[in-house]
Amino acid sequence: MNVERQAIATSIPTARKMLWPALRAVAALDGSARIHEIDQTTIELERFTEEQQSVLHGEGPRTEIGYRLAWARTHLKLIGLLENSARGVWSLTDAGRTILDQDEAAVIRLYDEFLRRRKRSVTPERPTTRDDDREIIDEEPTWQEQLLEGLLDLAPDRFERLSRRLLLEAGFASVTVTGRSGDGGIDGTGIFRQSLVSFPVFFQCKKYRGSVGPGAVRDFRGAMVGRGNHGLLITTGTFTNEARREATRDGAPPIDLIDGEYLCELLKQHEIGVTTAVVEQVEIHLEALQEL
Repeated sequence: MNVERQAIATSIPTARKMLWPALRAVAALDGSARIHEIDQTTIELERFTEEQQSVLHGEGPRTEIGYRLAWARTHLKLIGLLENSARGVWSLTDAGRTILDQDEAAVIRLYDEFLRRRKRSVTPERPTTRDDDREIIDEEPTWQEQLLEGLLDLAPDRFERLSRRLLLEAGFASVTVTGRSGDGGIDGTGIFRQSLVSFPVFFQCKKYRGSVGPGAVRDFRGAMVGRGNHGLLITTGTFTNEARREATRDGAPPIDLIDGEYLCELLKQHEIGVTTAVVEQVEIHLEALQEL
């Protein structure tokens, strides 16, 4: 990492300092939201630059901002201020709503107390790193990070075919992968049917580490000119807030965006390369036996 990029990375707050902004972001989204909405709103509240949004955590695929916000959400859940559902929706708890009436210092105090309790239970076998003097972060990769690494290893044509399968599973009536060079960045077309109406959708697949900027959205929209008005951009990376604004710019054909996090959830939902194990939980109620 060069000196300039190192300076940009250093300017990104630690996960500990992301706790309050992440909590405020969920509150700004009426108390519940999906990951990409929380990340996007936090970036806007903290006014992170496009350069900061592009910094990767290690060699990727996650950005440093996305990585630290992921741990901020996890720690906010551990200290009882956020909860998340099986559908990937994060919500404020009653404690989370109450503490918003205080200030950032109240959240930090609660977090530091959690760390003091956790420090006493950490074993040498548990891999951890310190992001600052009072922050412990587990370094084991999430299932999403492992999946994204696997997707990045796919040949481009296989990633396009995976996208085709996903679109078919998601309700497209037909999907064709062009696979032709010089096609203006369009990797395929699909027919999406909604009730009695159907319309063509053009899609582009980008295996990418880090953030996709607004230029890629503009280029894709330009390739669609004269062909159609519905576009879908799929990436293993993330989209900067500038890219998301460009995708929904007034007066221009809208581009729907699927980032790496959402792509993982869709693959999980449609069980494409991802399965979820259901663990049986047995509870014993001895008092019920006494009543027989």
